[in-house]
Amino acid sequence: MNTQELVAGIEEEIARLQQARSLLTGGGVGVGNKRKKRTMSAEGRAKIAAAQKKRWAAQKKAKKG
Repeated sequence: MNTQELVAGIEEEIARLQQARSLLTGGGVGVGNKRKKRTMSAEGRAKIAAAQKKRWAAQKKAKKG
């Protein structure tokens, strides 16, 4: 058996094992593996910013008093 035949046999085995792993882990083609990017509304960002400013003000007040 020459080197090329040996390498070809190894590559076939790797492909077979990768296919088996894909089937076992549910990573098949067409399965929804991509996650949708989450977005936040301007109103939501404003509420979070206001809450953070309130926390900062309370922390600043606690340091002074």
